[in-house]
Amino acid sequence: MQLAPDISDSEWSVMTALWESSPQTASEVTKTLRPTMNWAENTVRTLLTRLVEKGALKTAENASGTRTFIPAVKREACVRAESQSFLDRIFGGAAKPLLVHFAENSKLTAEEVEELKKLLDRQLNS
Repeated sequence: MQLAPDISDSEWSVMTALWESSPQTASEVTKTLRPTMNWAENTVRTLLTRLVEKGALKTAENASGTRTFIPAVKREACVRAESQSFLDRIFGGAAKPLLVHFAENSKLTAEEVEELKKLLDRQLNS
């Protein structure tokens, strides 16, 4: 697995389908995404090609010789990269304003607040 490439929102949808189940053919990815995206197979093929070019996907052939697609990067690596990009763009890379924003604007349960406190305490003690 390699570093996470920069992927668009549409490409993220394709990656999610493949992280959940792979390998898949272009037709299978199209079928998986149809209920939410309603994209034509050509659109999905274009996105798959872009993701292969970016190194996010690798290809293989199934038993019948049809090209299949498999993630080349882990979901966690992409989430981490997207989170850092968001933090940098919106909060200038500073975590505190992000945490304050979410604490003030999210409806957190008592359990969620307690869990966050524990995470912050662990961060403080590491």
